[in-house]
Amino acid sequence: MRSVLKKSISVAALALAFGGHAVNAWAQAQDIKIGFVSIERILRDSAPAKAAFTKLEQDFSKREKDLQELQNKLKAAAEKNTRDDPVLSDSDKAKRQREFADMDRELQRKRREFNEDVSQRKNEELNIIVEKANKVIKQIAESEKYDILFQEPVVFISPRVDITDKVLKALNK
Repeated sequence: MRSVLKKSISVAALALAFGGHAVNAWAQAQDIKIGFVSIERILRDSAPAKAAFTKLEQDFSKREKDLQELQNKLKAAAEKNTRDDPVLSDSDKAKRQREFADMDRELQRKRREFNEDVSQRKNEELNIIVEKANKVIKQIAESEKYDILFQEPVVFISPRVDITDKVLKALNK
């Protein structure tokens, strides 16, 4: 157990000192198979990710359209206030200002709720994709007998050990 721990610490130290080149040399000498997966690419390029983002756009498009309409109404009300301001009495001006302020608060509240809902759903969808990707990564690692697979953040990675395309192909099936 201690020798494995010492080897792991040595590998980590070599990786920090030599940016990964020493690790590759050490791994080849030890017959260790190392790979790398870019989760960023998977979340951007995989079919499940694209489908999830399309679904999110569809699910939230009506609310986004409603927010845009409310914003247009607010803009029209502001223009009308500016146009009519010289001819209105003080009480009418105050009433319109309150109505305008209420509309603005309502728009800001709805926009905040919308952004929170989109963010929450996006995170849920991304978590589902990451779970699927991790299962695929594990299957590939076991079937191709990888000893170590790294994910981001990594300072440098050689294209020889990048198996992201394999994971994308498996996810896209």
